[in-house]
Amino acid sequence: MEGTSGIAHWDETDYDRGGRWYEYFRLIMSAEVAAACSGAHDGGARHIRVKDAHDSARNIIPSERPSYAELNRGWSGHPFCMVSGVEEGFGALAFTGYHSPAHSAFNPLAHTLTTDLDEITINGIRASEFLIHSYIAAMLNIPVIFLSGDMGICEEAKTLIPGIVVVPTNYCRGNGVSSNQPQASQQLIHDGMKRAVENNGVNCIPKLPSSFEVTVKYHVHHHAYKNSFYPGTTQVGEKTIAFSSDNYWDVMRFFHFTT
Repeated sequence: MEGTSGIAHWDETDYDRGGRWYEYFRLIMSAEVAAACSGAHDGGARHIRVKDAHDSARNIIPSERPSYAELNRGWSGHPFCMVSGVEEGFGALAFTGYHSPAHSAFNPLAHTLTTDLDEITINGIRASEFLIHSYIAAMLNIPVIFLSGDMGICEEAKTLIPGIVVVPTNYCRGNGVSSNQPQASQQLIHDGMKRAVENNGVNCIPKLPSSFEVTVKYHVHHHAYKNSFYPGTTQVGEKTIAFSSDNYWDVMRFFHFTT
């Protein structure tokens, strides 16, 4: 949701934060998802599964989506996390409302997985939620065809996946956000998603590394100490743990229990 057009503050993303603007922006989020569904359908997709993956995973207004799109709400507890429900054999994976990783200057709400973390790295690269979940698609041989969100995550996506279609919705500087008018963003999302589906996933499967060296840095040191007891994990700093594996499923399971 933090990459939804116009969002500039945490109280716009969560009812429990006391945000009087949350109801407005969940409607915008729902409209962007509906635009992506409509574009995919117009491009030829017929089975569309939507995963609400923000915070409580109960944000998208069900009646705002097209009738042909299935909606998954809430957290099942599966290690695939924000793309739980994706399966081998799916034609494509797409992302809306995504944002830059923790410590990035491209979004005032930049974070990775949870605001309790300072940073996640994979093979020395600062990891975004987009990178983490795109590697799941790579593991399943599913093309990642579309992303909308802040300018930073759009640039990252194009670097990782040459054939992906991106739609920047927010341009951030410091603690401020400039954005398109919401309906203009929704039209761009519709048109971009239609084009992405019509491209049939050409040059859209991320390259999955052969091995993974992962670090997680927490805001507070005792979280690192506690989670260092996860099997195969070592504490490498006051606030940082490390984990390695040749299997990305192991990495996602590690994140599931330590973030």
